[in-house]
Formats: sequence, C-alpha cells, structure tokens
Amino acid sequence: MSIANFKPDIWSALLLDALRNSLVYAQPQLVNSDYEGEIQNYGQSVHITTIGDPTISDYDANTPLNYEDIETAGVDLIIDRKKFFAFKLDDVDKAQARVNPMTKMAQNSAYKLRDAADTYVANLYTGVASSNTVGSTGAPVNTFTTPTDAYNKVLIPLRTRLNRASVPTEGRYVVITPELEGSLLQDDRFVKVDASGSSEGLRNGMIGRAAGFDILMSNNAPNPTADTQVIQAGYPGAITYADQILETEALRLETTIADAVRGLHVYGAKLVRPTGIAVAFIDPA
Repeated sequence: MSIANFKPDIWSALLLDALRNSLVYAQPQLVNSDYEGEIQNYGQSVHITTIGDPTISDYDANTPLNYEDIETAGVDLIIDRKKFFAFKLDDVDKAQARVNPMTKMAQNSAYKLRDAADTYVANLYTGVASSNTVGSTGAPVNTFTTPTDAYNKVLIPLRTRLNRASVPTEGRYVVITPELEGSLLQDDRFVKVDASGSSEGLRNGMIGRAAGFDILMSNNAPNPTADTQVIQAGYPGAITYADQILETEALRLETTIADAVRGLHVYGAKLVRPTGIAVAFIDPA
C-alpha cells in the first residue's frame, strides 16, 4: 500500500465490516443500532425517549372522558468509549514483503477493536433487573458435576425469567462459555436440536438452538470472580449499541522512512430495558 492509493472511506468501511463480522455480544442480531446514524463525534449524547403506558378505565356514556398527558421519559446513550490503532511499515521491510502487511495489520486492528467493544457490551449485564437473575456470585449454579443441570438449572430458568418479564420470544439468544457448552454437549436435548437446527451459523459464534434460544459461545463472557461466569440471555431490544470509525488516515512519517496508518473507533452502548435480559451465574469448574 502506498499513501497515494490510500482511500480512508474504503478503509473505514472495511474496518467496520470486519468488526461486525466478528462481534458476538455487540452484533446486530443481539443488540439494536437504532441510533447509530446520529453519531458524529466522541462524547456525543443521543437521547432515547420512552413512552409510558396509558390508564385503561371503565367507560360510562354519562361521564366525560379523562384525557391523560402522554408521559415521556428517557435515557441517554453516550458515545464515551474510544480506541485507536496506529502502525507503521519501514520502506525496507515493505520492499522485502511478499504480501501486503498493511492490509493484514488492518484486519488485526479490526479484530482487537472488536474484542474491546464486545467485552464492554458483555459487561452491561450488571444493570439487569434483580428479578431476572439465576444464582449469584456468592452462590453460582454448579453445571459440571451433573451436566444436565446446564439445561435444567440455567437455560430453563433463564427462559422462565424472560417469560415472566413478557420479553418477546422472537430473536431470543443466550451467550454461553466453552465450559457450559461442554456440559450441554452431554445432554441429548441440546445435541438433537442442534443437529436438526437449520439456522446454525447465521450469527457470529452461534453453535445451535435449545429451550427457545439461539445459543452462541464467546470467550468474552464476564468473570466477576475467579470461579464464576456470567451467562446472558435476552432479545435485541434490550441493549442499544452504536459505533463509528471516525478517522482513518495514512501518513508519511517524518522521523523515520516509513508509511503509517492510524484510526479512531468510538462507540457507546446502553442497557435500555433491564428486564429484557436475564443472567445466570455459574460455577464452570
């Protein structure tokens, strides 16, 4: 790559595409990006308005109707996260390279940016409604002594919590860890549904379906304590996420004979519906 051929718009698009193709927690099927188009700068705040429910009253033809004011509330989605990459390639190394190292470095940069954003979104679970939790950090659910407990004591209770909260069934997901996957693979209820499911692979990290969930696996599942992992279930309307690659530029360095590329990724996420997710604390060992 030479600076003369550098196209920042193309690089920005490629970086964002690489980010979204490798996200698990922050991929479009697990979160919504309704407000992404409004992002222009780091530190920007996007106000999300919510509408209250009306009062349903008995009708009496002899009584005037009571018109309520529409109650509005809201939360702010703040674009408060920013990560950058910057790398250079010496002219001598560039001349000796058989492949284009700059393109490969761009791919690696997108992966590392993804990992940071995905970890950030994964840790929004702390805002979950207290009624939507299974186990706790002090008393995690044991899923390894009896493998069927992964289904019985994690997936089913998570499903029940979401049902109680009237969470839509369409698009429900659960993100599990490699250890919990190991337990589920010893349970025919997961293995048989997984083997017959036609939607496997449509989402990043997806490994199958069970108990009404699309099941995804991620190494970014939070570990609040050394012997506790967090399993999160939910639907896309619970979390909103927005990101942009604000700057990508190539430059010729002054202090060395080399080309360089740098970029800035800004993003923000918000758990806007605390009852829209449910979490289970498990002991994986």
